[in-house]
Amino acid sequence: MKYSTFMMPLHPPGRNIAQTLSEDREAIIMADRLGFSEAYVGEHVTDAAETVTSSMIFLASLISETKNIMLGTGTINVPNSHPAAIAAQAAMMDHMLQGRFIMGVSPGGLMSDAEVFGNFGKDRNAMFVEGINMVLKIWESDPPYDFEGEFFKVSVGKTMIPEIGQGYIMKPFQRPHPLIVGTAVAPFSKGVTEMAKRGWQPISANFLMPEWVKSHWPKYVEGRTEAGAVAQPTEWRIAKSIFVADDEDTAKKYALEEGGPYHFYFKQLVRKLLNGGRSNLFKTDPNMDDALITPHFVTNKLVLAGTVNSVVDQILAFREYVGDFGNLLYAGHDWMDPALAKRSMELFATEVMPRVNAAIGR
Repeated sequence: MKYSTFMMPLHPPGRNIAQTLSEDREAIIMADRLGFSEAYVGEHVTDAAETVTSSMIFLASLISETKNIMLGTGTINVPNSHPAAIAAQAAMMDHMLQGRFIMGVSPGGLMSDAEVFGNFGKDRNAMFVEGINMVLKIWESDPPYDFEGEFFKVSVGKTMIPEIGQGYIMKPFQRPHPLIVGTAVAPFSKGVTEMAKRGWQPISANFLMPEWVKSHWPKYVEGRTEAGAVAQPTEWRIAKSIFVADDEDTAKKYALEEGGPYHFYFKQLVRKLLNGGRSNLFKTDPNMDDALITPHFVTNKLVLAGTVNSVVDQILAFREYVGDFGNLLYAGHDWMDPALAKRSMELFATEVMPRVNAAIGR
C-alpha cells in the first residue's frame, strides 16, 4: 500500500497566514523526503480557516522544493472558474512539473464560495460536468474552439491569428491529459460510478464514516465494469486523519481531546456540513439524531491515534473492514505543536507504513 497526504488545511482563524502557509508547504516538502507518493491540497476562497485560496498557486510554489512526490489539486472547484482558465492553468502546471501533476476536480462543497461566485442555488453538479467536459474538449481539440453549453462558452473564432499562434490554448505535458481524481463524500456515491466510467479515480474523504467509505468500492467496480475495464484496488485512495506519537497519553490528548488541532478540525467540519444538510456523512445509523453529532463524537470515530503499534493495528482493522485499497492519504491538520506534528509524519512514514505493508504481505 502506498501512502500520501491530503491537505485540507484548517487553521484557527487569527493565526498568522504567512506562517500557516509556510507550515503547510513544509509539510509537503517533508512528505516528499519521507517517501509519500502523492500530495493533494484543497482550495477555498471565502474561509478564514482554510487559507489556501488556489491549490495550483500553492502547488506551484513547491515545484522546485520537491523531487519525487506527485502534486495534486484537491480539488479544483470547477463551477467557480471558467473551463478555459482551468485548462490553460492545469496544462501549465503539468509542464512545470513535467508529469508530476494530478488533477483533482469537484463541484466544490463550501456554500459561501458558491455564493460569492454566483452559483449558489444553481445546479452545481451540472455546472461541474459541463465545465470539466469543456476542459477535456479544449485539450483534445485545436482552435478555433467553439463550445457552448448552458453555463459556459469557449470560442476564439473572431479573434484568432493562426500564423502567430493567437487563439491557441496549451495542451498538457501528459497525453491525453493528467490523471483525474475526484473526492468522494456521499454514501453509496453515484459520482464514484461516473468517475470510474471515465477512467477517473476516487479519493474517499477523511470525514466520512467507515460504513460509507466501504460503500465506495462496489460503486467503483460498477463503473469500471460498465466501461469494460477491471477495477484495481490500487486505483482507490482513502484519506484518514492519523496521529502517531511516542506514547498513548500524548496521542490521545493531542488528537482526540478538545483544544487539540484534530478536534478543532472536526468542530469546523461538523458545523459546516450540518448547516449544509450533510449530517448523514457523520452518522452510522441514518436515524441518528443530529444532536448526537458532536465534535467529540466525530473526532473519536474518525481519527486514528496512538503509538506506532496502536496505529498499525487501527489501520489494519480499518482496511479489514472497508476492503483492500491502494493508497492511504494522511490528512493534514494545523501544526499546533510543530514538533509533535512532524514526529507524527516521521513515525507514520518510517515505522507505521512499513509494518502495515509487512502485515499485508503476510
